[in-house]
Amino acid sequence: MTQTQGSLVRQITDYAHRADPYPIYAELRKTPVVHDEEGPYIVSTYWEIHGLLHDPRLSSDARNLDPRAASELPEEDDPGLPPSFLKLDPPEHDRLRRLATAPFGPPHTPRRLHEMRGELTRIVGELIDGFEGRDRIDLVDHFSYPFPVTVICRLLGVDREDEPRFHAWADTLAASLDPDSEADAAERGRIARQARTELAAYLSELIEERRRAPGDDMLSALVNGDGPEGRMSRVELLSTAALLLVAGHETTVNLITNGMLTLLRNPDVLARLRTDPHLVVPLVEELLRFDPPVQMLPQRTPLSDIDIAGVTIPRGASVWLLLASGNRDPQRFPDPDRFDPQRRDNQHLGFGSGVHSCFGAPLARLEAQIALTELARRLDEPRLLEDPPTYRRNAVLRGPRHLPLAFEGLLPKGSPNRSPNGSR
Repeated sequence: MTQTQGSLVRQITDYAHRADPYPIYAELRKTPVVHDEEGPYIVSTYWEIHGLLHDPRLSSDARNLDPRAASELPEEDDPGLPPSFLKLDPPEHDRLRRLATAPFGPPHTPRRLHEMRGELTRIVGELIDGFEGRDRIDLVDHFSYPFPVTVICRLLGVDREDEPRFHAWADTLAASLDPDSEADAAERGRIARQARTELAAYLSELIEERRRAPGDDMLSALVNGDGPEGRMSRVELLSTAALLLVAGHETTVNLITNGMLTLLRNPDVLARLRTDPHLVVPLVEELLRFDPPVQMLPQRTPLSDIDIAGVTIPRGASVWLLLASGNRDPQRFPDPDRFDPQRRDNQHLGFGSGVHSCFGAPLARLEAQIALTELARRLDEPRLLEDPPTYRRNAVLRGPRHLPLAFEGLLPKGSPNRSPNGSR
């Protein structure tokens, strides 16, 4: 099925639909593969997306796009900061991913995340303690952003005084992922190139510091580690460190914020979490299905013609995979628009699937579990002040820019559990 050029892209990226894109996704699922005339092929149903994520004929490398499709993408090439392994195919992708994963956690360093639990809990506790004397906060500015950005900066060895600079670079680079058809492409490209250049210079200096004086941080391990595949080159180190810094917090900010928004819209679930912290594990998985922080993967292309759902997607065409739409597909998930933390067989697409599945998923899960458990336990009678909240412009990494909350006060650490209405 072919739509008028740009019509679907405009609908999906239109900021007017940011607060609730799911009705558009439901319409799209009536035709699993839709082609915007001279634009991308948009895939919206679970099994078709899942199949393509596991299909070696679907490339993540923009160099395989035909020239017309490539011209529609934001300009990203920069000699100081080459594409990360997320935008490469096997075998280059596999080698770099293995090298990046080795110091990050399982299976090579299986205790790293376990040993971080205490530190993560302490950071969350300090941030919530900072709410003392307030009766309202912006969850994004006061909690959802500072928590994961502090974690990833400490994990990689970024100095705390440098975190504000990193924040600005990360926001700019995350915004460059958004296929906004109405934005000034040239200006966005200029701003993104400047941010990449500045970040590359910063990381180059940091890498040299870790080479001279290694610490116990992950960047030191990447710089100095030796394995059967050797070490990363300097430019590979730059692109991998930049990926970890940006991706290591952007998705988690949205996961925590979307999660608290969903809990406040479902006070019965919030009450259950407050009294049963074990609920948080399946709850976070349901959040990743119900309202995932990564809504789509807009930069894929076939290496050869692919027939899917009765449509032939030609070699070199641009393909968008709408992960969030697949997560609401009634052919895969019964009653998909209902938030159900005890949903069975919840094999969602929140972290992608296949060779490009998010290798930072274990950390993101742990951060969200600790954050949501402590917020539910310690905020007394929390309530939304704005619904829907103000969302970010980004249609790919979707989440509220602000989430104003009011509450009656803080429950002390280790206090008896209370329900959201204040009863014990």
